[in-house]
Amino acid sequence: MSKTTSVSRPYPWYYQPLEWLLLGLARLPLSVLYVLGRVVYWLLAYVVRYRQRVVLQNLSNSFPEKSAAEIARLARQFYWHFAQVMMETIKLATMSAPALKERVIFRNPEVLERHFAAGRTVLGLSSHAGNWEWVLTSGAAWLSAHADGVYKPLSNPFFEHLLYQLRTRTGAGLIPMRDTLRDMLQRKGEVRVVSMLSDQAAGPEDRPFWTTFMHQEAGFYTSTERLASRFHCPVVYVSIRRLRRGYYEIILTELYDGDSPLEPNSFPITAAFVQQLERDIQLYPADYLWTHRRWKHKR
Repeated sequence: MSKTTSVSRPYPWYYQPLEWLLLGLARLPLSVLYVLGRVVYWLLAYVVRYRQRVVLQNLSNSFPEKSAAEIARLARQFYWHFAQVMMETIKLATMSAPALKERVIFRNPEVLERHFAAGRTVLGLSSHAGNWEWVLTSGAAWLSAHADGVYKPLSNPFFEHLLYQLRTRTGAGLIPMRDTLRDMLQRKGEVRVVSMLSDQAAGPEDRPFWTTFMHQEAGFYTSTERLASRFHCPVVYVSIRRLRRGYYEIILTELYDGDSPLEPNSFPITAAFVQQLERDIQLYPADYLWTHRRWKHKR
């Protein structure tokens, strides 16, 4: 049986009221949470101005053809999207797997299922677009094989505990990023999908693949090529797109079949991932996580 390779750790007692509050909010209908989300949006965009300088700089650099007024409008649209994602993430605490399946539709699950039928582990590459917190959780509800997510543990013990509970509630497992290779070795040949948020900022010490991404030089982790080559894993790009408020679709695109030889020091899978992600951002610019300091490292 598949297992979760990460465990939730204890947190200080003084966070308990916050957990009760969040669990109480999670019992509210999403329609009510979206009303609260309007308040959160107002606080983020106009009061706290959460990472506003980073958001505006990222948008300006990524869309140099847009005017200052267009960038400001796009920033407001992003903050509203971000507030909705926050409410939807809280709702995971009480949302059942069938309810999640109604809200996140896998358009072409056969892209994964045919590899599962062949007894293979598949690497799924996703990003901080759409509602990234619903990707792994809905995959665990939709797919015939187990779903694991590679993640970077948070330093705050309460939020680490909270997100662990939310992300594993529908049956998914979590793998700390530092344990990915060991997990793949221990569970070699297991039929599952291993999901990775592959748009994290990789620095020079990570030996990244450098490329132009949204008009800026960016480094990407190259572990995908190494894992795919070593374990003969097919690689699939996972695109999540909002259909309307609270409803999403996931479209899968195969980037690598798991069998073709990969040349040393070449990164065709990562290059294809960047191309797919850039296309999605251009189509749905407000739905990307612009607070993330994606371009903080230089070559």
